[in-house]
Amino acid sequence: MIAIVDADDERALGGLYAGGWDAPDDVVTTVRGIIRDVRSGGNEKLLALTRRFDFPEATLASLRRDIPAPERAAELVPAHIADGLRLARERVAEFHARQMATDIDHRDVDGTRSALLVRPLGSVGAYVPGGTATLPSSVIMSVVPAKIAGVGRVVVATPPKRDGAIDPAILFACSLCGADELYAIGGAQAIAALAYGTQTIARVDKIVGPGNVWVTEAKRQVFGACGIDGLAGPSEVLVVADANSKPEFVAGELIAQAEHDPLARVAAVSEDRGVLEAVAALLDGPFATACGRGEIVDRVLAERAYLVHARDRAAVLRVIDRFAPEHLSLQTQDPWTLVPEVARAGAIFIGNDTPVAAGDYIAGSNHVLPTSGAGRFASGLRTADFLRTMSLIENSRERMVADSGVLAALADFEGLPAHARTARLRVQQP
Repeated sequence: MIAIVDADDERALGGLYAGGWDAPDDVVTTVRGIIRDVRSGGNEKLLALTRRFDFPEATLASLRRDIPAPERAAELVPAHIADGLRLARERVAEFHARQMATDIDHRDVDGTRSALLVRPLGSVGAYVPGGTATLPSSVIMSVVPAKIAGVGRVVVATPPKRDGAIDPAILFACSLCGADELYAIGGAQAIAALAYGTQTIARVDKIVGPGNVWVTEAKRQVFGACGIDGLAGPSEVLVVADANSKPEFVAGELIAQAEHDPLARVAAVSEDRGVLEAVAALLDGPFATACGRGEIVDRVLAERAYLVHARDRAAVLRVIDRFAPEHLSLQTQDPWTLVPEVARAGAIFIGNDTPVAAGDYIAGSNHVLPTSGAGRFASGLRTADFLRTMSLIENSRERMVADSGVLAALADFEGLPAHARTARLRVQQP
């Protein structure tokens, strides 16, 4: 049975609080070589790596796939799945449209104008994993906000199966969301192709979307050649419970995140030891593996599951703050009293009627969220990630004359006399 540890036991909770992206040395080295090969060898190397890792019979022509028309796409998946994905797309579009930024334009009384101009990125690559699960929801979470922002070219990259097929649900989602290009490429080689381009794949301005350790490390290494949304590590959840919580709901959330990844971290914290004991009993019995994927769940529960007893509310908040979890589930009697005091989490789920899975699919919020402690400084994927801003300044003559002395003095002080001269010239000329 999972041990219950004290919230003040820093040593016992070291694994929970361990943050940051730190890929194994062999992954770092291998990814560096893959990126170098694709960057220098283009299509030839990309094709060789695709044959090696994904589809042995791949050809250059098979790398790019047609996105089916909506009528044809609807025939690819069961009707109830198509309806569910349509609902997800609609709600994600509504939620992200409300986030859309607009230009800020201000004119001072002397006529000086200052503005912040908002512009969409030109192109975005959306990586959609294709490993142990089919994730059409990740197409929705990446492509829809990009289109809402006005990105002109949205490219989806997803690894093909060993027979070369792309999952029909991925095809449907690409059509549903308006993706512009689809490539059957995966892993670090896909990230390299998106970042640097090949003879047939034009490079993109930014890469978004989740992936395994190879994909995430590749995103880290190509940053600078293009933008990235962040470094998404294994899944995480922290459930805050009290004496009124339902143990099945608490344990259910831990298991749901555990089935994502054998490296997932799952935790529950409570001032009530009794609810933690009930959760521990559920995790130790058939409840934990009743849904399948038992091997993955068992590993997470054995190595990366934490039940934390807090002496008071302040200790609960310290655990939240230190963990900065990807998903924070507040299953207490009055969860809204906690919300104002939470500063570090990827997404918050309130009450018994809001499972974290709602955010994964149809709540409208984005499921691409910061992990590994990145909730301290990063946010989940949002419309702003597909926009950039430019400042604009137009001095009035009055402002320029009034500011010239200060501007020149500051430039001289920093040892930049040519900067200072540009200010003086403007008041010397009529």
